[in-house]
Amino acid sequence: MGLFRATLSAVTGALRKTQETLTSPLRSLLAGRTLDDTLIDEIELLLLKADVGIKTTEIIISSLREDVRQGKLKRGEDVFEFLRSLLADRWRESEHQLATSGDGPTAILVAGVNGVGKTTSVAKIAHALRQDGKSVLLAAADTFRAGAIEQLAVWSDRLGVDLVRGEPGSDPASVAYDAATAAKARNSDVLLIDTAGRLHSEESLMRQLTKIRDVVAKQIPGAPHEVLLVLDATQGQNALVQARHFQDAIDVSGLFLSKLDGTARGGIVLAIQDELGIPVKLIGVGERPEDVEPFHPSDFLEAMFDEERG
Repeated sequence: MGLFRATLSAVTGALRKTQETLTSPLRSLLAGRTLDDTLIDEIELLLLKADVGIKTTEIIISSLREDVRQGKLKRGEDVFEFLRSLLADRWRESEHQLATSGDGPTAILVAGVNGVGKTTSVAKIAHALRQDGKSVLLAAADTFRAGAIEQLAVWSDRLGVDLVRGEPGSDPASVAYDAATAAKARNSDVLLIDTAGRLHSEESLMRQLTKIRDVVAKQIPGAPHEVLLVLDATQGQNALVQARHFQDAIDVSGLFLSKLDGTARGGIVLAIQDELGIPVKLIGVGERPEDVEPFHPSDFLEAMFDEERG
């Protein structure tokens, strides 16, 4: 499935565990009840438990209380449509689309801490782009771990995508430079750069990310066109902490939320939007290379809050 052809069924499937911890309990809570202060307090507690986040929950609850006060909402069942409408108004579809270059290769820098599924996510992006007819060049700039280079090499062979790699321990920025040069020479549509997994608290490694970004920028006009941060959806609020540190270092432009199918914390997507202001652009919905979807707010909200799903 290409990056620009989302399927609602895949998103719904990925949110099944979230539906069990948020949508279904919310439906049971609201059924047959009149909206009053007591019920709204219960809704607030449920949203917080589902990792929707303090800021987003405050926005929802404040708007809900006001609509109830004005007589716009009375029945508990009306909350589902209220949530869809409120959140849809806050998300613009265009913000969640991958950027493209109008001149030369589109350079996408992919970052993230160890263990979030970063290299696999790079492979998923490469596969989807290939499905969309794009020529892709991979850069194995995670030179600190020999295993990471080999993992990307395996994906490269499996997907039929060219790879630029360096020796283990070599300068990641040099690999990025060579890859950018090769992408221009080969007229590649997209250059995907896999960077070293690192802790967000490791300042020296974060500086290395900045160096990679700057090297690519000198080789390709406007690059990097996307700086994607891979976050593990199962980590909930801890993912927000990681994102803030990466944002300070490399100006993250979008998020790849991995392992969405393996968590009951899908509410973290709502928290990310309001607390970070960084759009989710891609979501991982399974283990296979094709299990990646573009993030469309309308599909996500329908899958999460449709009363007939869950």
